[in-house]
This record gives sequence, structure tokens and C-alpha cells, in this order.
Amino acid sequence: MCASNRKRRGPPRPVLLLWAMLAGLTQPSIALGRNILITNDDGLSSNVVALHEALKAQGHDVIVVVPCQQQSGMGGALYAMKPLGPLTADCLNAAARAGDPGAGVMTRPEIGPDFHYVDGTPVMATLYGLDVAARTRWSKAPDLVISGPNIGRNVGGIVVSSGTVSNVQYALMRGIPAIAVSAGAGTQRGKDLANPSSTQVAARMLELVAILETSADAGPLLPAGTALNINFPDALDQARWKLSRIGTTSSYDVRFVTDLQASTKAGGPALPGLQFRVMTEGEAPRQDKDEATIARSDIAISVMQLAYDAPPKLRSRTLKRFRNLLER
Repeated sequence: MCASNRKRRGPPRPVLLLWAMLAGLTQPSIALGRNILITNDDGLSSNVVALHEALKAQGHDVIVVVPCQQQSGMGGALYAMKPLGPLTADCLNAAARAGDPGAGVMTRPEIGPDFHYVDGTPVMATLYGLDVAARTRWSKAPDLVISGPNIGRNVGGIVVSSGTVSNVQYALMRGIPAIAVSAGAGTQRGKDLANPSSTQVAARMLELVAILETSADAGPLLPAGTALNINFPDALDQARWKLSRIGTTSSYDVRFVTDLQASTKAGGPALPGLQFRVMTEGEAPRQDKDEATIARSDIAISVMQLAYDAPPKLRSRTLKRFRNLLER
């Protein structure tokens, strides 16, 4: 068949739906009000506080469940069949104090009853939110899980180690629409939990949630089996929403070294460990996909799928390598 006569295949349906949503991001919309679970891998932060306040102001019912301590890089780690006893140390930003239960409502005085903590990994906090907090509050699963906004971005290959992204994968396993959100490192703030950058990120997230509401009407906020990975640039005043894809490069250098002391200039005996650092502009690989979108100071929005199943075209190409084995 002549190439010019071949039927062209368009983007998959979830991507087409997302394009339609992005086209309306500047249009006004009416909030319907949803039950939303916010989680993260950073613990109690100005980012989750700002997003909680923004969503509540728009009429949503919101619960926040985060790890007791900073848990970045833990990915999908779990402490299975390990009872969580009383806290042996205060949680990050005094979310709870030593001696408090291993999971529960935060005891920081000015934090309201919407906020919970878990002395465990990011995914454990998400599961507490789904199995305990949401069931107690709504007697059912939330309409949406938002993981983040993370302190620092999750673009390129680093997503495989991201607790922010792993939280979303676990929500997808339950059939719950989910969004991973990451912002710049400048959104980090200490115990006062007030940060203009966090407030700005939260305001931009309201744009997306409102469009998802109006596009979905009263149904699920995202097509079944899909989630979103959102990454914000540092400067948001003129940032535009851009459809992207998760890339394969990364500006993070992660490798195991035999002498971590030397690489950190800490001195002392040679001890092995995992080195993590941000590469300089000259060292980092050429940016593409979501990394390039962020470099242009736009907001990268990528569609994710559940787990690691390959798309049909790649699956077919790979199958040819071992087809004879299957035919025996």
C-alpha cells in the first residue's frame, strides 16, 4: 500500500481528552465539589498546606495524609507487617510529637483535623489515606488523589525513584483518578508553613482541577487507567500549560560509590553509600520531553499509565525476539 494511502492513526483517546482539557484551561468553570486526598513524600510542608487551603476555598472536601518524616526517593517502598508503635521522635515541622501514635491526626495546634501523618513511607501514607482517613470521612474512596506538590521536580528517569509518582501508581491500582504534582525547590519552607511560591502553585492547580471537573461532568475526573504527572517551573507568572511526555534523561546524578565520605568531603574512613547530586548545566544530558518543557518555563503535563505494561507497538516489536519460544 502506498504510504500516502495509509490510514493515519491519531493519538490515543486519553491524550485526545487531555488536549481538549488543556484547550479550556483559560476558560471559566463551575466547581462541582469533590472528595480529594492530598499526600506526598516530603512530610508536612507549605506546599500541601497551600493546596489544601486553595481546594477547600473552592468547595472541595479535602484530607491530607503525609509521612511523618521527609521520605524523598523512597519510591514504592513499604514496611509490610510491621506494627507502627508510638513515635520515637517529633515529626517534621512538629506535625506530631514523640510519644504520639504511629499514625493519626496531626497534633500541631494550628493544623486542623483534615491533616494526618504516618510514621512510614510515602505509599504507606497514601494507603492510610485511602483505607482509614477516606473511609472514616466519606465511607468510600476519594474522587481524586493529588500527590504533592513535591519540593523539587519529578521529570525524566528519576520518576522511577519518586515517592510522589509511586503514590499515584497505588491510587491507580484502586481505580482512583490521580495526579502527581512537583514544583521547584524554592517552594521549600520551614516551620511557619507559609510560602508565596506554594500559594502560587496551588492557584495554578485550581485551574487544572476545575477543567477536569467540567470535562468529566459528574463522572470520573480522568479516563480509567491513566494519571497525570505535572511539573511546574520556578517562574509561574507567564507559564503556560503544555502537553508533554516523561523523558528518559535527568539532571540528577545517582550512583553507588565505594567512598561516600570522599565525595561529600566529610573526611574519615572510606565508607560505601549512594551519591545523589544535581549535575551542572554542562554535565547534564540534552533536555527533551518534560525536561525541555520546564526549561522553557512552561508547565509540563504528562499522561501516565498504570504500572509498566508496554504500548502495543513496542510489545509487538519485542515479541518477535522470542516468538519461537512461545510456539514450542
